[in-house]
Amino acid sequence: MSDAPEETGTAVPVEVGGNTVAEDVMVTPADAVPPPEIEWPAELPVLPLKGTVVFPEAVAPLAIGEERSIRLVDDVMDREVRRLVLVTARDAETQEPAPDDLYDVGVVATVEKMLRVPDGSMRVLVHGGERVRLTGYPASDPFLVAVVEPMPDVLEESDELKALAGNVQAAFARVVDLVPYLPDELQMAAANLDDPSTLSYLVTSSLRLPVAEKQEILEEVRVSVRLRRLSEILAREIQVLELGARIQAEVEQDIDKGQREFVLRQQLKAIQDELGEGDEAEINELRRRIDEAPLPDDVRQAAERELTRLGRIPDQSAEHQVIRTYLDWILDIPWGTYTEDDLDLERARRVLDEDHYDIERVKRRILEELAVARLKGDASGTVILFAGPPGVGKTSLGRSIARTLGREFARISVGGVSVRISSNFFNITQESYFFY
Repeated sequence: MSDAPEETGTAVPVEVGGNTVAEDVMVTPADAVPPPEIEWPAELPVLPLKGTVVFPEAVAPLAIGEERSIRLVDDVMDREVRRLVLVTARDAETQEPAPDDLYDVGVVATVEKMLRVPDGSMRVLVHGGERVRLTGYPASDPFLVAVVEPMPDVLEESDELKALAGNVQAAFARVVDLVPYLPDELQMAAANLDDPSTLSYLVTSSLRLPVAEKQEILEEVRVSVRLRRLSEILAREIQVLELGARIQAEVEQDIDKGQREFVLRQQLKAIQDELGEGDEAEINELRRRIDEAPLPDDVRQAAERELTRLGRIPDQSAEHQVIRTYLDWILDIPWGTYTEDDLDLERARRVLDEDHYDIERVKRRILEELAVARLKGDASGTVILFAGPPGVGKTSLGRSIARTLGREFARISVGGVSVRISSNFFNITQESYFFY
């Protein structure tokens, strides 16, 4: 059985008699000698193909590796007229295809040249001839033999046929421009063809299409229908190729943009370093502020640890800004700055009365805490919880206490945000107030 190389992303060159032919491009030889006429119906040996379709008037190199196919080629080479039938297998994975595993339409071909290679396989160059239909298999040993009948083209000259041929030529020229594996010579060859049937075979054999689609083109005897179907296939291929080209252009543009931004960032970094405004200058400034700030030992250790991390993270990273904000917040806290408490109860009562009307129970509770602090001589560590719906005066009471003690007032929401707990009647806001 024949193992024709499957069509892949690159052409597989096979050297036959000193000439190199690409397997995925079928070419028509100028000096090919036509074989004698065939008497129909004819019985001819069948060479199954895998993953490829050979068209009429095309030359194709084939790799022969299986024993049955090698015997077939040896038998054909001993004949005066070296004819055989090339038929594609429906499934390329089938080993030694039976008649039911093959398509019913193939091509009569002549073996032009044969070359044996050291591994025992063969390389043959075949020249496709007439399209035939296989009507039966009178023999299957030592190789398949089939009865074949011709399938001539149905060609009706018309303006529509000329228009279809022109459309195929123009579309194929566009495909050649879009793909790198098709040489420009193919475009010229297709443009110079006057026979629409040969044009359809040349274009189809040059494209990397599924085997089923190539077989569909081969089996269609009406040339106008074949060209119309080929136009649809070419339009689809052009759409896919143009989309791929557009995606590739966008990818290259993004890459170019990223490279340009990288170069500009490097240049900006160099300029900042020259001006003393780069990352090193920023790190050094933060380190100086940490060294000068009267931080507690545990806070200093945390700040230095985060400063080290900041120096390792690129300034484009989101975490870089988070760490920088955290260090700024630590350094902005007035470490070591204290105010002396004013624990005068009479002044405290006067301030509370000035700021708030009524709420005697709340005022009395505040004065009790201040009285205890006066006895202790220290108001630190005291915690008072104000609970109630928004707008009843919790924040203003905190401000009054700060004014009473002579301290600064700071309002900090729990967890960094204002937490509101909803109930059926009111919202409760959870916030903390600090005096320093």
